Amino acid sequence: MFSVKFDLKKFNKDMRNLITYSEGFVEGVMLGRRAFLDNFGRVIIEGMKQFIDSMAKVDPQILQHVYEWNRVGSPEARLYSLTYSVTPMGIVIGSSFRQSASIKPGSKKPFYDKARIMEAGIPITVAPRESRVLVFEENGETVFTTKPVQINDPGGPAAKGGFQKTLNIFFSQYFTQAFLLSSGIMNRLQNLSAYKRNLNVGIRIGRSKGKETGYRWIVEAGVIK
Repeated sequence: MFSVKFDLKKFNKDMRNLITYSEGFVEGVMLGRRAFLDNFGRVIIEGMKQFIDSMAKVDPQILQHVYEWNRVGSPEARLYSLTYSVTPMGIVIGSSFRQSASIKPGSKKPFYDKARIMEAGIPITVAPRESRVLVFEENGETVFTTKPVQINDPGGPAAKGGFQKTLNIFFSQYFTQAFLLSSGIMNRLQNLSAYKRNLNVGIRIGRSKGKETGYRWIVEAGVIK
């Protein structure tokens, strides 16, 4: 005949610590939420810039207006800015246009409000200033005129709304179908190895270890690696 001794006191203590370790983990995640969103915001902005540059190279007519002349898709020639802010609701993305500093071949001054005007499709009037004759090309032919010329669609039909359409594609398609996976964010959020790795220590210590583990896990999940 044999008997088995079972330390019920230690078992109850370990179970309590396991529960408080898990509760601490969740508490740590909530405490690290803002830091995670802040890191994730930076990842999103960088991903958006790369996506826009790639789309611009594939179809320059849609996005040529948000870059300096003849430099479509170049990161150094962007005429747009992207920002993010962290709110209680999550991440808010903002965009704005920069002034152009380059000069189009055949012109003498920059088209300063190029990006905003072409994106909105705002008609512009061009008139001679330094001479009495306005010279421009239309359909491959050189045109001379002394009268002001109104251009109803300065960026062309493809450019109007092209930047906003590209942003919509990023969030409605690319973000969920490719970006979350390619950035590594999704894999890190699904990987709970940190919780498991610290489980034995958590059973001994309890809440404080869970809180530390949860905070570090969520914050690191949003960092570019």
